Amino acid sequence: MIIDCDSCEVRGKACGDCVVSFLTIPVREPQPVEMDDDQAAAVDALVEGGLVPPLRLVSRGIAS
Repeated sequence: MIIDCDSCEVRGKACGDCVVSFLTIPVREPQPVEMDDDQAAAVDALVEGGLVPPLRLVSRGIAS
């Protein structure tokens, strides 16, 4: 999974409640984040446990 905030259709509107922002601010400039299946599963477990907000990424071409 590659999460590229620059290509997210809801960037700005949903950043404040997105796991990428939660895990990376203020330590980096927006850059693509690559997660393997194990990392994505770990983030999903954290989200399901209510410990971090969910990924809000909406890739271009998918948003209506």
